[in-house]
Parts: sequence; structure tokens; C-alpha cells
Amino acid sequence: MKALKQFLMRLARFLGLSAPPVTLDQLADLAGKIEPRAKVEIPLAEPQKLILKDIAAGCRSSGSQRGETIVLFTGLQGTGKTIAAEILARDLGRDLYRVDSQRVISKYIGETEKNLNRLLTAAEEANVILLFDEADALFGKRSEIKDAHDRYANIEIGYLLQQLEGFKGVAILATNDEDNTDVSLRRRIRFVMKFPPG
Repeated sequence: MKALKQFLMRLARFLGLSAPPVTLDQLADLAGKIEPRAKVEIPLAEPQKLILKDIAAGCRSSGSQRGETIVLFTGLQGTGKTIAAEILARDLGRDLYRVDSQRVISKYIGETEKNLNRLLTAAEEANVILLFDEADALFGKRSEIKDAHDRYANIEIGYLLQQLEGFKGVAILATNDEDNTDVSLRRRIRFVMKFPPG
């Protein structure tokens, strides 16, 4: 039933018809809304603040009005990645949802892909920003193939990257270790912002 609903929404969008409204429950199943903190002076260096302004401008001037953009925030835990995501969301006037990788990733074959597809479709319809905290859990490096499990894992990562590339919105990927992300993911990223230790 969910697959049919997603197909009908995409068909309606393709034909220029108004798609049925997407409830935020679909997002809440796989991501949690981050309530922005009160405006405070952000603990970022001036060059980082300028990069955030560039990212916001890039999102606004992207090929479509929705601003399809993939951003990578890289740095150790506690260096300001989530705060920067909140600032970007506030600057763009959109809600921010942190993806719960525990709910997206499934041990059952094909379920992770379905969950990510559901998440991205709901986020597109609701026009929210997605924050993939610890993004390397979903978009990690492909490994050397030693058995069928490795082959499937590599195929799954490839599929997830294609889904993300087709996402018509803003996705922020946060990671503690940029080198742990797949090379083909880095080619799809429009902006990279590094967060040095405080």
C-alpha cells in the first residue's frame, strides 16, 4: 500500500497535479525533528560562518526552487555540526529532521532501501532538511568483495547513493571521519565544511 501511495504521489508531481499531502508522521517514523535553540552566538570561526552563508546562498540559487544540495559536515563529536545544521535550517526557513539510522537500517534484505526511499519522499513533500548524523553508517566505504554478503552490502551502498542523489531537497551528512565515506559519495557533495576540534 505504501509503495502505491509513493508511486501516486510521484506520478501526480510528474503530471503537475497536486499530490496528496504527506503527513509528518511519515518523517517521524524514521527521523526526529530538531527544535532550534534560541539564537545565540555560535561557536564557529569566522571562515566557517562565511561557509554557512555560502551554503545557504547555494541552496537558494540551486537549479530548482527547492534547492537540491548535499552538504558534508566533518569533524569530531561536539565541534558544532548540529548547531551549524540548525543555523542553516533557520536561515533557509525550513524544519530540520535528524535521521535515526537505527530505524532506517534494517537487517532484512531490501528494507533499508525501502526505509530510505520512504524517508526521502516524505522529506521532499514536507520540504524539510535532513541531517544524517554519523552518515558513514549508511554511506560508508564499499569494501573488498570476499563473499556474497560483501557484494550485497556494496550493491546496497550504491543504491542508497543513487537515492540520495535523486533527492530534491537539502541533505546534510555529518561524520566524524570523512575518510570513512564512500568516494562516489564525495563526488556528489556540493559543499564540505570541516569542524576542527575546539
